[in-house]
Amino acid sequence: MSFLSVEEQLQHIRRGVAEVLPEEALTEKLARSVKTGQPLTVKLGVDPTRPDLHIGHAVVLRKLRQFQDLGHQAILIIGTFTSRIGDPSGRSKTRPPLSEAEIEANAETYFEQAKHVLGTDPAKLNIVRNGDWLGPMTFADVIRLAAQTTVARMLERDDFSNRYKAGEPISLHEFLYPLAQAQDSVHLQNDIELGGTDQTFNLLMGRSLMEAAGLEPQVCLTLPILEGTDGVQKMSKSLDNYIGITEAPEEMYGKVLSIPDALIYRYAELATDIPTEELTRWQTYAEEDPRNAKHDLALQIAQLYHGAEAAQAARAHFEQTVIRKEEPDEIPEIVPETGSGQAGIIDLIRLAGFAQSNGEARRFVQQGAVSIDGEKVDDPMQMIDLEATAPFVLKVGKRRFARVVRST
Repeated sequence: MSFLSVEEQLQHIRRGVAEVLPEEALTEKLARSVKTGQPLTVKLGVDPTRPDLHIGHAVVLRKLRQFQDLGHQAILIIGTFTSRIGDPSGRSKTRPPLSEAEIEANAETYFEQAKHVLGTDPAKLNIVRNGDWLGPMTFADVIRLAAQTTVARMLERDDFSNRYKAGEPISLHEFLYPLAQAQDSVHLQNDIELGGTDQTFNLLMGRSLMEAAGLEPQVCLTLPILEGTDGVQKMSKSLDNYIGITEAPEEMYGKVLSIPDALIYRYAELATDIPTEELTRWQTYAEEDPRNAKHDLALQIAQLYHGAEAAQAARAHFEQTVIRKEEPDEIPEIVPETGSGQAGIIDLIRLAGFAQSNGEARRFVQQGAVSIDGEKVDDPMQMIDLEATAPFVLKVGKRRFARVVRST
């Protein structure tokens, strides 16, 4: 197999990367790969603790895709075992455990969404579950694994040292998480491991355990944590500052437009496939013309996940519904099934698919984001007389519409 030169590959690989540890080892591995024609194995481990992926998660997934495009073999580890421990990275307290049923359900959803980035070609992607090798380990195996490090080294980690100084409890099983992730690398004998900057300690533990096992240690490559649409906190569904990779293109387009101007270039670099050689121009574009740059960025991101036609339609939808404040030409219909002829506003929002929980729907109403035929709804308990008012247009936020009609 033929590869790009080492220098050309490094130009692509370094894009958006926070740190390569150690960089000289990456150069050596790439040079050997070019010489032998053998692809490198690049590992990414993910714990399916939540069912939905957003473009913050996709930063590291897209880097894995980049290695695929360069001809290397991607290994995606679904952390069916490590999810039971809970990654302490960036946590101020112990994560609550997930049930096996929750882990399996999330894993299936995660896999389906990850396909949007990584594809399904088995020649380029190997998907494995770490429960297959961590699960059968005996207590004696765990003791031998734990003997590879010290409590002092664990407390070097900021998450643990901060909690220790603050008097916050640290469960012993949390110390096992970096070791379990490192054991994944020993088992797979991968060349490179990817992760966010909050994963540096875990990735370096993988290097240490591979060396202790007499293996060539992996190269650790970390990527920045992408800020959410608020521009302050890291992207998170719980903070409602996320852009989901399977969200409707209209919603995705509108959310990108809500990011602060200061994040335009960062999103262009980390969350798009804009060619690396064009990024310098984008940096200038974002500074000199942020309004149009943001619209073009939104188009790029929507196109990445939904295609060019859907992205253009999303732009037209935004211009029609937000800029000109018109209703879209096509509005999906919902038909509430109710014996009383009445429906609660919360139920209608849920039925339209605009909220995943009653609490989320209630917040939309309380924030003044809900209207019926242009009139704002301010009472989350409001009941709608369908016989008297339907059909009508339910609007949630600036971009989501549904036409409510009576059942016949």
